[in-house]
Amino acid sequence: MNIVVIGGGAAGASAAVRAKRLNPNTNVILIEATDMVTHGPCAIPYYVEGLVKDRSSLITYTPQYLEEKRGVKVYINTKAIGIDIDKKVVRVERKGDVEGIKWDKLIVATGATPITIPGSNLKNVVTMRHPAYADHVKNVIINADKIAIIGGSYLGIEMAEAALFLGKKVLMFEKEHQILAGALDSDLAKVVEEELVSSGIGLYLSEPVLELSGNDRVEKVVTEHGSYDVDAVVLAIGIKPQTEIAKDIGIRLGVKGSISVNEYMETSIEDIYAAGDVAEKYHRVLKKKVWIPLAPTANKEGQVAGANAALGRTLAFRGVVGTAVTKFFDLYIGRTGITEKEAKENGIDFRAKTISVRTKAHYYPGSVEIKMKMIVDRNNTIIGVQVVGKDISVAHYIDVAALAIERNTVIDDLFFSDLGYMPATAPVWHPLIVAARVLSDSRF
Repeated sequence: MNIVVIGGGAAGASAAVRAKRLNPNTNVILIEATDMVTHGPCAIPYYVEGLVKDRSSLITYTPQYLEEKRGVKVYINTKAIGIDIDKKVVRVERKGDVEGIKWDKLIVATGATPITIPGSNLKNVVTMRHPAYADHVKNVIINADKIAIIGGSYLGIEMAEAALFLGKKVLMFEKEHQILAGALDSDLAKVVEEELVSSGIGLYLSEPVLELSGNDRVEKVVTEHGSYDVDAVVLAIGIKPQTEIAKDIGIRLGVKGSISVNEYMETSIEDIYAAGDVAEKYHRVLKKKVWIPLAPTANKEGQVAGANAALGRTLAFRGVVGTAVTKFFDLYIGRTGITEKEAKENGIDFRAKTISVRTKAHYYPGSVEIKMKMIVDRNNTIIGVQVVGKDISVAHYIDVAALAIERNTVIDDLFFSDLGYMPATAPVWHPLIVAARVLSDSRF
């Protein structure tokens, strides 16, 4: 049996390795358009900043490793250009020729592609989607003086840090009234915005960018309110599923144009699976399909698709709660579940409280104050948590909260949970327990 995987990123590589491990007699072929597999776009800002020194660190395994140690045949610099579902053949461009690769099971893991705007083709305009182009991105940033970040997204914030670290003047444009509009409520976003501004970023909220202009290379950012001189632009306004090869054969699409899949990562066409940023997800709080493209999810979906392609329906993907963490210098930003805005949009009755708590005992060195928001539904089930503060513990709180949300935990159960305490790691009243206590004092 031949299992062919299109896309060598988190989902594709995970699927290929899993399939080969579970069914060693299967021929597994991984097709990647660039020279890098098992690549991580999340590392690009840190490579630009200089925290990651070597481009090779942006990958987990080389093609040679996957072939020699994992038994997966890897075709790099090979672009899949079409799928014949009757003959079960993937057409690819490789070394200047077009050839066909036979498949019995096919996994589409083509990921996503950046959203662009007019003028995106000008020189010194970069996107952050693929580590194969990280050297170009780094070179553009290093050689610019004034950089515009288009989009107050996770990636926009991370690239703003990198540019500031390199001594650049940074402008950030966001069309919404706040940054991280899909991730945080406005009260928590305000904390991040104040930190960006105090660090020297020119922050322009509610200012959609209409186009980028210049002669050959970008010179201006044009918005609804005016134009701004720049030397380089980082596009961080979002991404969209890269589904062209799937649409050509009539695979059913779902949320935001992503590939529609069931819990086994099966598409609408028999023997074809999809995983990663190209595929929709099931949201465990909203009880519906969503599109939240994140690397941890892609890795797990790859495992599910690979297992089921190799052995049949043996593993189901349980869904997501939208957990994400980022940082801006020493300010950590985390969220899981849903926001107040999402609750309102989906007709969910809720209560929410935002509290200020300390990360350690007040007398212990290094204790800092953070802001935490907890949201519960009418049954007092926790449905969302957001945390912002200058301590890495923010990420740990979000991890605990994600588990609580996945397990439909009510605030009374969280309040009585036996979380650890010592002055150096947490106050005697753990921040999550404090949030649960505050919410329990004001019931519906």
